[in-house]
Amino acid sequence: MKKIPMAKPQIGREEIRNVKRVLKSLSLAQGPEVKAFENEFSKIVGDRECVAVNSGTSALHLALISLGIKSGDEVLVPSFTFAATANVVKLVNATPVFVDIDPKTYCIDPDHIENKITKNTRAIIVVHLYGLPANMLRIKEIAQKHSLLLIEDASQAHKASINGQLVGTFGDAAAFSFYATKNITSGEGGMIVLSDAKTARACKLLRNQGMEKRYQNEIIGFNLRMTDIHAALGRVQLRKIDQMNDLRISNASYLSSKLEVESIPVIPIGFKHVFHQYTIRIKQNRDVIASKLAENGIGNDIYYPIPVHRLSSFNSSTYLPNTEEASNQVLSLPVHPGVSKKQLKRIVYNFNEIIHGQKI
Repeated sequence: MKKIPMAKPQIGREEIRNVKRVLKSLSLAQGPEVKAFENEFSKIVGDRECVAVNSGTSALHLALISLGIKSGDEVLVPSFTFAATANVVKLVNATPVFVDIDPKTYCIDPDHIENKITKNTRAIIVVHLYGLPANMLRIKEIAQKHSLLLIEDASQAHKASINGQLVGTFGDAAAFSFYATKNITSGEGGMIVLSDAKTARACKLLRNQGMEKRYQNEIIGFNLRMTDIHAALGRVQLRKIDQMNDLRISNASYLSSKLEVESIPVIPIGFKHVFHQYTIRIKQNRDVIASKLAENGIGNDIYYPIPVHRLSSFNSSTYLPNTEEASNQVLSLPVHPGVSKKQLKRIVYNFNEIIHGQKI
């Protein structure tokens, strides 16, 4: 029986045609397509400044540098996330301070933020995990109260919102990813969203060896440019984002209505969840159930099996009970736009059969 994959990029004729057009032009590096992609993305995020780069990690990294985060600074981050969120803090020689999550939303918990703030705290990085916005209204109040920079890792949450306000527009900076499995893709790529032109110019210098004009290097920089090939793909995907998100939301709604499981994704009132992942909790035999699903051709995965603060690259002794528990219980099922109604029924049937113990 054919496997139902966890992720499947939705690439159609229009994407292929647009990439071919750029390839035929022989103008492949950063150029007019990247600029157009930045402008089109800016219209989505309230005309904020947008700077395209080669990955979501680069977007976060350059955002921190351009905002002046440096050695001696502390940055509050969740541990229940992909390692890149904390890696970039270390890459600017600052110190990540890990904060526990809300066990219902899996996002950083505002109730745990203030007791982590010290005289060295400079910023908070918020992750909109699985496609659900964090509680930005409360977190923004905390950031303003303590004069902290607020940075959004929106890599999994393209066009998610709170009361109609899109993620990426709450803080001083935001980072989006266009990796192949994200809600929209450019193959590889990222976008920095910023609240002011001065910081945006700093990011543009940093992504291009410190120069805006050729050979006129103003600062020490990197080579983190997006290519026109990637931007051509991303521009078409951007036009399809609402349609693809609607399919994710519809698929998630079906799963939530049919799966026989105690803990389905929570959506607070006023929040728009765009379901980068559909994640449930299984309190017993999670790994056994995951293996049985895989044996039956049902793709599944664990995001994330090891909290970042427990990775050998960080090896923190911080105790985060909600994070630890989530890592031991979460399981994600296919929800992407390529999942058919027939496949959704198959996922539900197999999952419920396994839960009832008929296949364990």
